[in-house]
Amino acid sequence: MEHRRLRAGTPITPQELEELSDEQLARLVPKAYREYFPGKDFCTDGSFYLHDGSAWSLFKGGFVDD
Repeated sequence: MEHRRLRAGTPITPQELEELSDEQLARLVPKAYREYFPGKDFCTDGSFYLHDGSAWSLFKGGFVDD
């Protein structure tokens, strides 16, 4: 994988999801939501759910419903 700068809101591919560590993935999540990031093992289909029921997609780089 090419090394690129990981920034909040940057979409990734499913392959990148597998290759990145939990710490690297957390950098893709905006600071306001990082406390809710459960780690890669709990990101079903590249998404994780916040307490309000919304889902953040690492593949999309934003909320699933946006």
